[in-house]
Amino acid sequence: MKLALKLVAVVVVALILGAGSALFVIRGFGLGGDIAVGPWVTSLTIGSTQADPYTRARVAVAGLLALNRDETIYFTAADDDDGEALRSGCTYKVTGSDLPARWWSVTLYGEDHYLVSNPKNLYSYGGDSVAREEDGSFVISVGPEEADRNWIPTGGQTGDTFSLTLRLYNPEPDAVRDPSAIALPRIAKETCQS
Repeated sequence: MKLALKLVAVVVVALILGAGSALFVIRGFGLGGDIAVGPWVTSLTIGSTQADPYTRARVAVAGLLALNRDETIYFTAADDDDGEALRSGCTYKVTGSDLPARWWSVTLYGEDHYLVSNPKNLYSYGGDSVAREEDGSFVISVGPEEADRNWIPTGGQTGDTFSLTLRLYNPEPDAVRDPSAIALPRIAKETCQS
């Protein structure tokens, strides 16, 4: 009887450790990336048949409908240009110009990988919806305080973190060949609430 209880205890501990370590790897490392361009990271295996089971699980947990890399390139930023975590109580300027794709978008996600609820229902801007500067570039304000134009609300909880996902739909062949050569938007912290 003691042997049976010991075996059951060993199996239970093994299951807990195995499931716990798998959850840690899946939830703790985000989508990761083998390519970094400033604060933006991407993985060449997301959406490909070469994706290992852990990458597929991380994609599923993040709620990303990952298309093939020839169809879409996904970049994620959890930090600003200075390497500091993106915080909901801070205001950031995301600046750039059109990206090498038929259509692109920048979307804000909370720590839980879901859209951050806000009364304006503003979550994203894309190449066809962002207001442009005179030179054709764009500036998107990301933060708790409403901006004049191109504003994505963060929810304003000072301790919360968030991430930005940049999607390039139908990317140009050069972008597919070498995503590390794409000139991606800058993410500069402007101010923070105390």
